[in-house]
Amino acid sequence: MDKKVVANQVLLEDAAKLMEEGREVNFTPLGSSMLPFIRGGRDSVILRKMPSAEVGDIVLVRLEGPRYVLHRVILKDGDSLTLMGDGNIAGTEKCTQDDVLGTVTAILKGKRRITPGKGGWWRALKPIRRYILAIYRRIAI
Repeated sequence: MDKKVVANQVLLEDAAKLMEEGREVNFTPLGSSMLPFIRGGRDSVILRKMPSAEVGDIVLVRLEGPRYVLHRVILKDGDSLTLMGDGNIAGTEKCTQDDVLGTVTAILKGKRRITPGKGGWWRALKPIRRYILAIYRRIAI
């Protein structure tokens, strides 16, 4: 199958419509903000619209701009969510449940299908994440 690169605005708006209809979508995200769990340009993700996002979920959200991010929920306060990429050592995004387009239900690494965990241990390692990511980037990428 040929790969086609499509602008985020087009791809993700169409993906959001499909998820609103109850369908799953599959695409290959770009970037390194979700390392080491999702490698941009290599791994694919399957997303589905869920009733609500919970702490630990990896979600696709539409932020102002519009700008799209695929990051993990690290804090939930009522309808408000705080997100952070697993490959980030600082910086968060704030959004609401209404901004969530879909939740990652599977990560495809080649032919392997992995159900994402909640990342509790990875979030607990945030104080030393900088060092772990530095080593990972040197040996795995």
